[in-house]
Amino acid sequence: MKKSTLYILVLIAGHYIAAGQSRGPLLQEIMDKYAAMGIPGVAAAVVDPDGPWEGASGFARIEDLTPMTPANLQYSQSVSKSYMAVAILMLYEEGKVDLDEKITAYLPKEVSDKVTGAGKMTVRMLLNHTSGAAEYNMVPRYIAYLVQHPEHVFTTTDYLNYIAGAPIQFEAGSKYRYTNMNYELLALIGDQLTGDHARYIREKIFVPLGLTRSFYRDDADYLDRPGAVNSYWDRYSNGVLENCTEMQKINVASMIGDDGMVATPMDYALFLKGLFEGKLLRQSTMDQMLAIVERNPGTENSYGYGLGLHRDYHNGLVEYGHTGGGIGAGCYLGYFPDRNRYFFFAINLGTSIAGPIHEQVGNMLGEMLDVLSR
Repeated sequence: MKKSTLYILVLIAGHYIAAGQSRGPLLQEIMDKYAAMGIPGVAAAVVDPDGPWEGASGFARIEDLTPMTPANLQYSQSVSKSYMAVAILMLYEEGKVDLDEKITAYLPKEVSDKVTGAGKMTVRMLLNHTSGAAEYNMVPRYIAYLVQHPEHVFTTTDYLNYIAGAPIQFEAGSKYRYTNMNYELLALIGDQLTGDHARYIREKIFVPLGLTRSFYRDDADYLDRPGAVNSYWDRYSNGVLENCTEMQKINVASMIGDDGMVATPMDYALFLKGLFEGKLLRQSTMDQMLAIVERNPGTENSYGYGLGLHRDYHNGLVEYGHTGGGIGAGCYLGYFPDRNRYFFFAINLGTSIAGPIHEQVGNMLGEMLDVLSR
């Protein structure tokens, strides 16, 4: 068979795929396999030159055996950070924020006074996690209260109070460390500049891209919309799943900037596609967004982070995107430039506690990424 033949066969995860053939059936096979192993539900969307594809397996609600479908709303978890970063970069293009200005220029004094070292931190440092700001979810008092009061709705003021007076993690700008508090602060900057960062995201990102199944703080009950999945966790790491839906919703509703969004898998994939196709930001701004800070400088093909997007490698191919995980959900948003392929995966199983089921989640993710990167 000549190499120029359209149906060049490529070996992928034990399967042969003809060039030009959709990877959907293989992804569906993988999802079905792992749903049968105990993952409650999984959904995915892919957009590439072969066309859009959506799939799902398992259950959106185990209790009444409601099947998971591509139309179900999935939690973004930290994938929300990519949207928050784009919003800040849009404000930069509008001339409303200087990425290299200190954050004290944009935050109320009562806020910045609670962030040790704020006077040395820039907006860019928040975006690429090099600010050194203290992290609220590393404070024992916060963890203890969260576990003891699972129905408590935290506010951003609560999170600020947990880090008030806490030492910096490192000197501002000296290294990278993923820190949720950075994006809480970016949301507060967004509020100062727009009056409501969530409305700004809906109007400037959701509407132009036609993301009609994406929701972020548009009303008090946005996490209860039809199609929202139930959430589960393996609380004791013994393979026994428990419903943690209410705890998941309360936790997500407590966060701004670093979490808080729900959407269908296809809407997430189309957001990333719109971003890389220049529908949201100028190319010069995208170049800044993709200016990567290495987690382990000097390591070949090492993980890195830009302004709200990670850079990773799979089968030698570069991939940009973001991951997310929490009490009752996990997800992965990604883009392989060399394949012009955008994708999103989500599970309604918490990723905060390790256990036997979570090992299968990792295996599933590896197989799906292997298929998509070939």
